[in-house]
Amino acid sequence: MADLNRRIAQARGDEPADLILRGGQIFDLMTGEMLTGDVAICGDTIVGICDSYEGANVIDVTGLTLVPGFIDTHLHIESSLVTPFEFDRCVAPRGVTTAICDPHEIANVIGADGIRYFQSASERTVMDVLVQLSSCVPSTHMETAGAELLATDLAELMGHPSAIGLAEFMNYPGVIHRDPAAMEKLALFEGGHIDGHCPLLSGRDLNAYIAAGIRTEHEATSAPEALEKLRKGMRVLIREGSVSKDMHALQPLLNERTSPYMCLCTDDRNPLDIAEHGHLDYMIRTLIALGTPPLAAYRAASLSAAEAFGLKDRGMIAPGKRADIVAIDSLSGCHAQLVLCAGRVVDDATFAARDIIPPVGRNSVRAPRVSPQDFRSRANRTDTDVIGIRPGQILTDHLHEDIPVADGDKLPDPARDLARITVIERHGKNGNIANGFVRGFGLKSGAIASTVCHDHHNIACVGIDYADMALAANRLAEIEGGFVVACDGVILAELSLPVAGLMSLEPFEVVRDALTDLRAAARGLGVTLEEPFLQLAFLALPVIPSLKITDRGMVDVMKFEILP
Repeated sequence: MADLNRRIAQARGDEPADLILRGGQIFDLMTGEMLTGDVAICGDTIVGICDSYEGANVIDVTGLTLVPGFIDTHLHIESSLVTPFEFDRCVAPRGVTTAICDPHEIANVIGADGIRYFQSASERTVMDVLVQLSSCVPSTHMETAGAELLATDLAELMGHPSAIGLAEFMNYPGVIHRDPAAMEKLALFEGGHIDGHCPLLSGRDLNAYIAAGIRTEHEATSAPEALEKLRKGMRVLIREGSVSKDMHALQPLLNERTSPYMCLCTDDRNPLDIAEHGHLDYMIRTLIALGTPPLAAYRAASLSAAEAFGLKDRGMIAPGKRADIVAIDSLSGCHAQLVLCAGRVVDDATFAARDIIPPVGRNSVRAPRVSPQDFRSRANRTDTDVIGIRPGQILTDHLHEDIPVADGDKLPDPARDLARITVIERHGKNGNIANGFVRGFGLKSGAIASTVCHDHHNIACVGIDYADMALAANRLAEIEGGFVVACDGVILAELSLPVAGLMSLEPFEVVRDALTDLRAAARGLGVTLEEPFLQLAFLALPVIPSLKITDRGMVDVMKFEILP
């Protein structure tokens, strides 16, 4: 009651506001107008605009434009390669005040304890981290993960203040064919929020998927696909990550008419890309540069996102809304000069005041030690299934190549851009090793390896030389997971990710610089991909068409089966 009285009193000017922003103009996302006057804040809430106020503290924002804080509607913080606290410090100063995350990466390694870690971290971050409950751990039955979460496990995690609902339901065949385990999870969240994940799904199958109560979709990679999903009532989240780059393809759909039903997300974006280009701020200025009306771009970044996820307390600079505010240089520039999260100025002192909790998931890499012989592709026929990379997408092509058999093995062929790809089970469950071929890396020599391997997070390795592949894979076990580049028997670059084999214990600046060295080392081996490590990680995700590989073998995603 006391807080309510204070808010109303400060809104009327009966007592001074806690904080005043003075001199800027407010971009109103309801009408598209530029509004003038002070912004009065009481605690964590905006209480007044478009008027003159007195306040205990006044911040001069003359010459700046005030917009609501940005909302990333779908991401996996683990794939930023840093802890939630370093992610907070990395992107909040860019205007991201809410992050809706799915911690299914760490959940696939250590189970419910990983989700609890994120829930606990969300109580301490400066930005508002909202933790969806991971729906598909593992994503399918065609991989070996470190853990499994059933509906009964999710029920025990419900009720935390950070929760919105059920995270992306990746096993879309399980939905449309009514798999009992999938049905139990959907029933548990029926009537609540459920995120979608249904790449290329269309027609009656899409109708069936949406009829299950699924509300959002971030996997649309073309305008026609996104348009069908919009027409059928899904909120389409435009994604621009380090690998999955759909913004240019979907930008023509985003206008003032569709913007209430479209949002922005990054899904997976690492600190190097954030440093070089930006985060949601990069998406906003790029969309505007491509011709999207500023009102549509900023709506998608905040108001529409808030509405899509039922966050009625944010998304506008208006009385009664959470004081998440970004002061930018201009609508087209979108460079944050000042950020407020729940009324707190985002600065070094605010970050320093956080209560940092210890990490979890240490010593999680329990892979068998491998030798060069383990990377042989044992075969007796030349016809070969090959994963074809699409740069900038996580969709792949299912290629067929004739590869000669020599001494029972099919060798990598750099002249044809045919590299060996191998997945090694690393959770200590069965020691599976699966070998295949991939085209698109441009590798001429050596190997790169990673424990970031969606979503089971086994070891993924691509290379030309078997000895270098063994060296890189074994090194990952020694450093508790991460990224490694090897050539001619030497480790050229590495990044340790000891938190579940996914996240660094270092500041994001250290991770950013290590990624620079890793990319340079990979290019020295001939790699032509802009982001080879996360591209490699997605080649093991068997819910994204068309051909993938897990520790159990090559997976035809369209048939949802492991190839013989």
